[in-house]
This record gives sequence, C-alpha cells and structure tokens, in this order.
Amino acid sequence: MTVSAAARAPRPSAALDPATWARAHDELIAGLRDLLRIRTINPPGDEILAARHLEAVLADAGIPSTVVEPFPGRGSIVARLRGDGTGGAPLLLLSHLDVVPAPEGGWTHDPFGADLVDGYVWGRGAVDMKGMVAMEVAVMRLLATEARAAGRDPASDPVPRLARDVIFASTADEEAGGVHGAGWMVEQHPDWLAAAGALNECGGVAVTVAGARLWPIQVAEKGFAIYDLEVRGRWGHGSMPGDGGPGAGGTVDGEANALLRAAEVARRLAVPGTPRLTPVMERFLEGVAGAVPAEIGAWIRRLAGEGPAADAALAAVCTDAYRRALRSMLRDTFSPDVLQVGTRHNVIPGVGALTVDIRVLPGTTPGDVERELRARVGEELWPHVTATLRLWGPPVEAPAEGELWDVMTSAIRAADPNGVPLPAMSTWATDAKHTAKIGIPTYGFSPLLLGPDDQFLALFHGDDERVSVAALRFGLPVLYDVVRRFCG
Repeated sequence: MTVSAAARAPRPSAALDPATWARAHDELIAGLRDLLRIRTINPPGDEILAARHLEAVLADAGIPSTVVEPFPGRGSIVARLRGDGTGGAPLLLLSHLDVVPAPEGGWTHDPFGADLVDGYVWGRGAVDMKGMVAMEVAVMRLLATEARAAGRDPASDPVPRLARDVIFASTADEEAGGVHGAGWMVEQHPDWLAAAGALNECGGVAVTVAGARLWPIQVAEKGFAIYDLEVRGRWGHGSMPGDGGPGAGGTVDGEANALLRAAEVARRLAVPGTPRLTPVMERFLEGVAGAVPAEIGAWIRRLAGEGPAADAALAAVCTDAYRRALRSMLRDTFSPDVLQVGTRHNVIPGVGALTVDIRVLPGTTPGDVERELRARVGEELWPHVTATLRLWGPPVEAPAEGELWDVMTSAIRAADPNGVPLPAMSTWATDAKHTAKIGIPTYGFSPLLLGPDDQFLALFHGDDERVSVAALRFGLPVLYDVVRRFCG
C-alpha cells in the first residue's frame, strides 16, 4: 500500500464502535490518574510499584507480563501480544515509569494527586511520560479485547488481523540514563525488545506556528556528555582575599579563590556555540517554512544562521520555550548546572566541583567534546582544572522514511487532514540510546493534539505538569491506527 493509498484508506479505529471507544477513553484517563498517584521519583525510583500495578492491569485484560527488578526498587515490565507471524519483526511500544522530582512550591495542584480539573489531568509525569504509558496500555487492552471477542486467548493466540507481534515495555531509570532499566534489558535480555521499530516519547505532538499545525516526529536526538570538573585554587583566610583571580582580564592569581575560578569557568562554558545545521533540522526547518505564510517562512529560513538576524527570527516566530529548544537543536550546548564550593564564611575555598551537561548534535564525537571543553575553559585556566567524563550517550537517528515512517505520517494526516508531519530532533536523551544498540529504529511518537496556547515543552520537568483530556482522546485512536496498520 502506498502512502497516499494508506492516507485514503479507512482508519482502523473507525471499525470499533462508539461504545468501545467511550469505554477505552474512560479507562485511559483513569489509568493515567492511577499511574500519577504512584510516586516513582528518580532518585530513588521505586518503579517496581508502577510495574506491579501495570502487571495487574494487563492481567485483567488477559495479557501476561514479565516484571523484573534487577536492582532494589527499580522495576520494569514487558508484555507481548502475538500476530500470526507473517508480517515480520514486532513493533515495540516503549515508555518509562520514573519521573523527576516535583518541588511543591510552584504547583497549584498536588503533583501526585492526579487532579482532573479544567479538562486537564495534573501531575508529575502527565507528559513525561505516564500519559504515553497509559495510551500504550490502552492499545494493548483494546487488542486483547478483540482477541477475546473472536474466541481467542490473548495470552497465547494470535490477535485477529495482526501479522506482527506487539511488544509493550515500560522501564525504570530513564530520567537518570536508563542504566537500571532499558540499558539493563538491552544487555541482559535483548530478545525481549527486538523489533522492526519502536514508538517512544517526545514526538508526534501538535505545534501551531503562524496558523499551521505541525506534527514534529522525533527521528533523532542529541547525545550527551556529563563532565565533572574539579577547579583548584588555594586555601586561605577569608580576611585576606586575593585580587579576584580570573575575573579581571583573565589573570590567574596564585592565591586564587576556587569559587571565583569555578564561576569564571562556568561563565565561559555557558557561551552559546556556533550553529550547525544537521540534515534532519534542515528538512524540519524547510518543512515548517513551506507550511506557513511566505513572510513567516522567510524568518524560519534565517533560524539556522547566527548573529542578530537569527536572534530576530527566533524572537519573531517562537515563544520562549520553543526559542530555547530551537537554539539547542542547532548547536552543541554546554550547561553548567551544579556548583559545589566552600566550607565556611571565613575560609577562602581551595577547591570547587562543577558539573556540566553537554548535549551534542549528530556528528559530534567524544574527542570533539573534550577539545571544545578545553578551548572554552582557556589555556590559562586549564592547568587548574581536572575534567572527568562521567557519562556519555551518543546521538541517535532513525530514518525519516520507510514503512513505519509512512504509517505514522499517514495516521496523522488521516486524523488531522490539515496537519503537517515533519521529522525533528530532540534536545534531550531518551531510552532510544539503548534500543539503538540493538538496531531498533526508535521514534518519538506520542500523538497529542494540542491547542495553540498549550506550552507543552515548558511542562517537561516544570511546575503544574498536565495533559488535556481532549489531547489524550485524540491520541489514543491515532496510536491504535499506527499499531494496526504497521502490524496488520
């Protein structure tokens, strides 16, 4: 079936009656609220609580699952529905169970209360990413219900009209690199996840630009290098400070305060780098430019440059959250995020610790990062710094073409005829870092139809994280359509 024919074909979701969808939507919202109430804050994680909960939810639908806890409290779950084996390798529905902390000072709702207010479900993890977990579980339950209606046992029999298996995997520890979740699973049980492709977080979410509704599907994500820097000065009495160390003219005082040196290192690292347009982002920007009015399109095409013209273009077409995201998609970034220095008020610190979060575009190597780190710190300060690479995750990229890509884009067009699906890159890392090791093309595709004023990116790890009921009700049939078409 060609892409155009697929777009014209009846949606698989249209074959289910309204009562079935009403029940599925209600179960989706209830399932998400149940998940949000389970505190899986990483650290420490405690994802085993959510994994055991999902084990019971799937069992209720007749779907057996495997729950693993390779490290205390770090639970993950895998389940499989069978096709008849004629369609090729499975489709993997991938997600994670952990969430970041939720300091309550900026929240207007209990971050673990799962309030349903003003058409939104509120709570830590609503968008990152328990909303997608709930949608994936809902699709699995729908397929299992269809198997039982046909007199088949979803625990062992092929689901009617499925030619491929469908795997559901929701893992621990993604927010800290996935070592205790997807990383462990890839190393110890790669056969559990082996698939022709995977659907994951961070893409397929509607964005409105100049009246055009865009659907960026994540095909690539930046890599990361987490560096710990020890910055050395000289211990001394606080009543006898030096001349300020490297703050003035780049000089380095022999009695330099390590706090001042570390602050200067942080300042130098945080300077924006030179833009570099990757093929994915070139295609993305050109697609956006072609979808919006010509005047706005001209601004879009300037985004890949640098200097005042690019800054003006960003200001003209983007909100603050999307402006920061786009800037990051066009360059390697260095973000000094943790500074630990000093012991008491009357002691000049002789050592400080600085942690830097470096995110790199496809094509940037670990050697490139090390050279840039040293260049930014500067040769006069470098002898006072010891840099240790704590964690490296390479950039990953999946093809924006082929059968699964065509199925995703046609499903979006069928559900939203005016929508424009586009390949895009994520600034942050996901468990695609691990699935890439075993050759699974992994896409960010959690289809949510948002309004023009929904600031989706700002909610990731932010206060008052929430997702609209309408967005979830739109997304569930689209996800079902993708599963049915790719696996049918």
